[in-house]
Amino acid sequence: MHTRGITVAGLAGGSGKSVVSVGLTAALTRQGRRVVPFKKGPDYIDAGWLQLAAGRKCYNLDPFLMSGEALHRSLQRHGRDAEIVILEGNRGLYDGVSADGGYSTADLAIALGLPVLLVVNCTKTTRTVAAMVLGCLKFDERIDIRGVILNQIATERQRLLITEAVERYAGVPVLGAIPRMKRDIFPMRHLGMIPHQEYDDTAEALDFLVDTVTAGLDLARIDELMQPVHIDRAAAPELPPPVADVRIGILQDAAFQFYYSENLEALQRAGAELVYLNALQDRELPEIDGLYIGGGFPETSARELAANGSFRESVRRAAETGMPIYAECGGLIYLGESILLDGQEFPLAGVFPVRFGMSKKPQAHGYSVFTVERDNPFYAVGSEVRGHEFRYSTVIDWRGGDAELALKMSRGKGFVNGRDGLIRGNVLALYTHVHADGTPEWAPSVVDRCRYWRALR
Repeated sequence: MHTRGITVAGLAGGSGKSVVSVGLTAALTRQGRRVVPFKKGPDYIDAGWLQLAAGRKCYNLDPFLMSGEALHRSLQRHGRDAEIVILEGNRGLYDGVSADGGYSTADLAIALGLPVLLVVNCTKTTRTVAAMVLGCLKFDERIDIRGVILNQIATERQRLLITEAVERYAGVPVLGAIPRMKRDIFPMRHLGMIPHQEYDDTAEALDFLVDTVTAGLDLARIDELMQPVHIDRAAAPELPPPVADVRIGILQDAAFQFYYSENLEALQRAGAELVYLNALQDRELPEIDGLYIGGGFPETSARELAANGSFRESVRRAAETGMPIYAECGGLIYLGESILLDGQEFPLAGVFPVRFGMSKKPQAHGYSVFTVERDNPFYAVGSEVRGHEFRYSTVIDWRGGDAELALKMSRGKGFVNGRDGLIRGNVLALYTHVHADGTPEWAPSVVDRCRYWRALR
């Protein structure tokens, strides 16, 4: 089997690349093709939709969080059984962390040798689209833009005019158009699209996207323009995960959704059996040796989380008895005393003496880097770790001190005073999200701590 791939990129966030990526992934999957999706950048929501569309896991590739070697290793590992690889970019094609575009979608496409399908929002424009496409072609001639998709097309006349202009002046084929929709298939919220876990009818949404891209895009030509991806199938396959000797609980429900596939798989490779739990419905923690609470939207489920007092109490007791707990962002909030929303306070697990609130503006947004300065259950002192933050939550009241914060932020905001990582016994809670392929020591450390605690018991 030969693997081929393409990058779906846009001129900006909101250009429609998720509609194209998810629709294309679902349409090709329904043709019986083995599509493995990837998402560029620190992103859980788009990746969740791509996973739903493909019927198999989506993986994140990010040149800030991961080394070049780790990027290629991930593509090799996860693309091994793929017929088609679809990589969805983020933001605009050339947008990075600096004026020279470092860590952009373009950088990633070049590094992986994947051509680009460029999605352009054509709202209130015609011939200027050709200038924008031509600019992208000339801006970095290493980029291989093989086709253009026109989005938000209002009339057939507009489509024909833009198509003629792009193909004449930029020399790139227009491979389809998506009409201006009367419905917003991906409503936006403060962190981006609505996660599929909260969507009313995901099956209907995918049907709609498949119908849209099948009617509007030339799927056969897009298929032909994909670039062969070299997968070394002669290399020894990965060893199966070892027999699990620890059980780690994973909160996965409407409140806690943000987990990289790579992080969960890394825990399994390190020897963990994953036990999925629901903080809104389960009465208490089962017999486990550790707990991983990812990010999500505890604020949208605050009433249900507060109402499940027996589960909150079991988490608090577990922390007090020394169970290893690793909590990121939404997980950190859950371990606090309460969250204040519209004048109403909702009690939480009460592991840390902190009250949270919500702001209408982002409180931290983007890549982050921390240095480990104090002893903690999971990271060696002196380690430098790359991650990312994206939160609207605020710290209203923190009755702790810097001695209880293990991490110093050299980039990003963290929890308070340029620090992150609240410590209590075997609990570490931080606003920073990490990616297991970029922080390979994370999963073995978590599992080792759980193994040690299990032995002590």
